[in-house]
Amino acid sequence: MDARKTVFTKEIITADEMGVVCDRITRVAAMAVFRNPFAGMHQDDLSPLFDVGAQLGQSLTEELVNMLERPPVCYGKAALVGSAGTMEHGAAVLHPALGKPVRATVGGGKSLMPSNHKVGALAGSIDLPLGHKDEAWSFDHIDTMTLCVPDAPRADEVVLCIGLSDGTRAHPRVGKGPSPS
Repeated sequence: MDARKTVFTKEIITADEMGVVCDRITRVAAMAVFRNPFAGMHQDDLSPLFDVGAQLGQSLTEELVNMLERPPVCYGKAALVGSAGTMEHGAAVLHPALGKPVRATVGGGKSLMPSNHKVGALAGSIDLPLGHKDEAWSFDHIDTMTLCVPDAPRADEVVLCIGLSDGTRAHPRVGKGPSPS
């Protein structure tokens, strides 16, 4: 599977939204744009998209880890499907096989990877949720990156997004939260 293009973004956060200086946080994301083989059709067997998720999960995460200043502590994933596809096409890329290579590359991953998928228009944005890779109940690590590729997704494309962070939100004040009952 060849991506039409891959876009990387890197945010270095040194202050919160009010301008109060914080510890340096680096958030990175990769957005791979590829042709959706099931655009415009109903197909029960979506396993070729599982393979795309696994393949891109490994290669993109390796590059993202290298873009961070410290080891990753947060991860997340998202898929923006072009208008000739369905949400299920995004789910097929994200869920069955993408997580394992990401976890192997980031060195952990006890927590489920937060995810989001939707059908969207050309130049649409998607919110990629982030959460702690090993502590699902660490509310201070719950964050979001809003991502967009200006010329994607075309109707017959999918934009697969993977994000990592080496820290919490700026000045988190929510805490670990309660243990599940």
